[in-house]
Amino acid sequence: MPTGSDLFVRSLRSQGVDRVFTLVGDHLNDVLQAAAKDGISVYDTRHESAAVHMADGWTRLTRQSGVSIVTGGPGHANSIGGIAAAQVTSVPVLTVSGMSDSSARDRNAFQDMEQIRQVRGITKYAAVPAQSGQIPFYVKRAFLEMWRGRPGVAHLSIPVDLFTERNDAHAAIPDERVEIARGGPSSGAVDRVVDLLAGCERPVVIAGSGAYWSGAEIELRGFVEAANVPLFTTNLARGMVSDDHPLCFGYADGTINPGAVNALRQADLAIIVGKRVDFGLRMGGPRLFGPGARTVQIDVCGSELGLNRSLELGIQADAKTTLAALVDALSSRPAPERSGWLQEVQRGCDAYAAKVAKEAAVPMEPMHPLHVHQVLREVLPDDATVCWDGGDFVHWGRYVLTARQPGHWMRLGSLAGLGVGLPIGLSAQILRPNSKAVVVTGDGSLGFYIGELDTAVRHNLPIVIIVGNDAGWGVERVLQEGFYPDSDTVACELQSTRYDLVMKGFGGDGAHVTSPQELRPALKRAFSSEKPFLVNVEISGVGSPFTRDQLVHRQQ
Repeated sequence: MPTGSDLFVRSLRSQGVDRVFTLVGDHLNDVLQAAAKDGISVYDTRHESAAVHMADGWTRLTRQSGVSIVTGGPGHANSIGGIAAAQVTSVPVLTVSGMSDSSARDRNAFQDMEQIRQVRGITKYAAVPAQSGQIPFYVKRAFLEMWRGRPGVAHLSIPVDLFTERNDAHAAIPDERVEIARGGPSSGAVDRVVDLLAGCERPVVIAGSGAYWSGAEIELRGFVEAANVPLFTTNLARGMVSDDHPLCFGYADGTINPGAVNALRQADLAIIVGKRVDFGLRMGGPRLFGPGARTVQIDVCGSELGLNRSLELGIQADAKTTLAALVDALSSRPAPERSGWLQEVQRGCDAYAAKVAKEAAVPMEPMHPLHVHQVLREVLPDDATVCWDGGDFVHWGRYVLTARQPGHWMRLGSLAGLGVGLPIGLSAQILRPNSKAVVVTGDGSLGFYIGELDTAVRHNLPIVIIVGNDAGWGVERVLQEGFYPDSDTVACELQSTRYDLVMKGFGGDGAHVTSPQELRPALKRAFSSEKPFLVNVEISGVGSPFTRDQLVHRQQ
């Protein structure tokens, strides 16, 4: 007779789950034993939120739902940051928390708390099974809810007695994976987009995470080539079409890539594919879009259409299906001649690149963050997965490095909680053991999940971590210096810690870099290491394009 744990594990298996991310606790002993006996790989972390971030990262990297399992009470509470980050970033991850015994609920039991109320506002779906036999039903429903419409988090809190209870009268274990059919565009909508493209002179395309979740790499490239239109990518869409492609002009984020601002302000048609018109697109306002730009938005979530910007056309449909229909509609037409417009977009990008190169040419001690990223660009393996964490140091790199493959450019997400890059990097190293996961982080951000250096060592994950160490919270330091020039900074300074020694203390390896001459050898050692390797680079706290934009915007 199966236990609730057996039913839970079999239900996960039915959805293709072959690994879970966890931190052990009293509520989980039975279910983790069942998972291990069934052959599910178990990766344990040092903080519950890191387990959720690893499941989140696994989902982003594979486009299949990752699963975290943490204990109830304080473990559940610790996982909240990870759950919120995944939900705001629209990642379809299943988070599971143990729970106190059902018979002791609301009687001051050990680690008893109202868990569902805590997560209901930061998930798409949250539930507690009432009986062990219901567990297969709730797992299936969780997967349905995660993927229906805009993806998001599903959460189950499962009481410990339901995991251990035996039950032969249970809901059917799903016999196949959940699949959600995504709607396509109407023929009228496709014809309207084709007509808009034919009638414009300066079109642009912006692709976001929705294009990535739908697996639209081939269709996105085919569309921009058929329409001969410049493309900017952001979020998980980075690398869907390589930045090396002549029609791809890098980040859609104007704070990182001012060339995008130049193009979008001149554009007379903007086609936004799988991207919310949010803070990243400056709420669709005049700081990014020109006054005469017509806008087409394609998104699976109808409530996003026209939310922050009036649309010429909103298409509630799957990105892959819609782009495929547009490619088909354009296939009988010659690609329009747009050389003048493409050259103008390139000139805007080149002008900013020259400005950055001029700044990089000035010697500085400690070194300028640009010096680090320029060398990294030269030695970074082509198949590396780059995981960007927080820090002003990081924003320089997001401009300097190019995204060339889908699913190899991981960013914090819309909530921008610091520290997320390291757990995501661990998942990338698990998924791609024959290439390197590279975490680029500031020293402040590293501190959030510094215990996960131990996780990397225990699980033999030879990740590379590059820390830009300016001994402070760089973004806030620059902002305070700009806004309050007559005052000292407050709560912005940190110690210049030897994080390379911290990594060595956990059993990994590391290097301490204080000059540009030391940088290349240290990075080469890191990329050839069979251990987790941390490169601790002393840098100057120079305000990045991102932070400088914040200063200008807030002072206007």
